[in-house]
Amino acid sequence: MVDLQVNLGNGLHLQNPVLTASGTFGYGYEYDDFFDVSMLGGFIVKGTTLNPRQGNPYPRLAETPSGMLNAVGLQNKGVNYFVEHIYPQLTKYTNNVIVNVSGSTIDDYVETARIIDGLEHIPAIELNISCPNVKKGGMGFGTDCNMASSVVEAVRRVYHKHLMVKLTPNVTDIVSIAKAVEQAGADSVSLINTLLGMAIDAEKRRPVLSTITGGLSGPAVKPVALRMVWQVSRVVNIPVVGLGGIVTAQDAVEFLLAGASAVQIGTANFLDPTTPANVVKGIEDYMFRHSMSNMSELIGKLIV
Repeated sequence: MVDLQVNLGNGLHLQNPVLTASGTFGYGYEYDDFFDVSMLGGFIVKGTTLNPRQGNPYPRLAETPSGMLNAVGLQNKGVNYFVEHIYPQLTKYTNNVIVNVSGSTIDDYVETARIIDGLEHIPAIELNISCPNVKKGGMGFGTDCNMASSVVEAVRRVYHKHLMVKLTPNVTDIVSIAKAVEQAGADSVSLINTLLGMAIDAEKRRPVLSTITGGLSGPAVKPVALRMVWQVSRVVNIPVVGLGGIVTAQDAVEFLLAGASAVQIGTANFLDPTTPANVVKGIEDYMFRHSMSNMSELIGKLIV
């Protein structure tokens, strides 16, 4: 028997280490036709802000070699709409439903987190201080240790459940950012968010995206993500959730070996909506083949 359970602390217990990445899995119920969503460790719903956001103008998606660029810009109808119309549809799930929270100001983050704190069926939020596709807030908070600490400390005062903080790779020293948010009260960190990139239409001599730059995701970013997960997991004392280019169970196992306690499936959901379920089965098969009985025998067991 293989035990896939993982405890990320402060009330966030996963039946297996596979989550889905915000912005790639809608609100979860869109995938009900493909597999039993409750069989995952959990899923992270699309970015939620205090007030409605229209997102960026089109075009805001571009295919790239081994990946994609997106500049959606956190389009959503706001936290109050989420509470009234979306949340009631999520209470049927027996696994962990996590809300990705973003904002333009610290006050935005705080108020959104405070509202979600009152939702019984939501055991955690993922604080997004790393989105590269918004003009205000987002990545601006995640590239500076003091700013990152300030927003996490402020949210920690009003949010009492599991606080996961999503980190940007668009920094020179991600380890310092990770340590700063840990000291500010984060229960875990997730990394990486997208890398800032660009695509050009040479015939038109114009950028492909309306915003000129966007967030690069998919298999192309996996080596960078693996490196950062390995670096961060060696210096923080809180769980690390790894993401970035995970398509197969082998990809996920590599992140777990590098020190991630759980993983998120992102862009691969667009290619094959059953990917998260396949990854869960693949991790179990890998552990069985290597005579591992629980996740402690896999997490952080990279031989260097």
